[in-house]
Amino acid sequence: MSGSETQGIKTVLHPVADLAKAKDVYTALLGVAPMVDEPYYVGYETGGQHIGLVPGGGPQGMTSPVAYWQVANLNAKLTELTAAGATVTEEPHEVGGGRIVAAVTDVDGNVLGLLQD
Repeated sequence: MSGSETQGIKTVLHPVADLAKAKDVYTALLGVAPMVDEPYYVGYETGGQHIGLVPGGGPQGMTSPVAYWQVANLNAKLTELTAAGATVTEEPHEVGGGRIVAAVTDVDGNVLGLLQD
């Protein structure tokens, strides 16, 4: 273990079929307006977390919500996870603002998202 501590779940992305209808539901649930409101993504900030709506599961093809764990060193955490048996399913890439994301599946097929700011 490299000692790269996980800093908790900071982002949860939800695949949605109808972005407009989903936006109504999540706005009612969270009680705040979206900070990002684009045809390809709607994002909220509340309670120290980012909640995102991704039409059609986005380019990553999400079929269920994915929690993104914040880490200080994404590459070190990927090394630890793959050594423990996880499989990389989304290679590290920048998504804007200096944020880098990646994803792995655990040995049971659950998707674990990682992010580094």
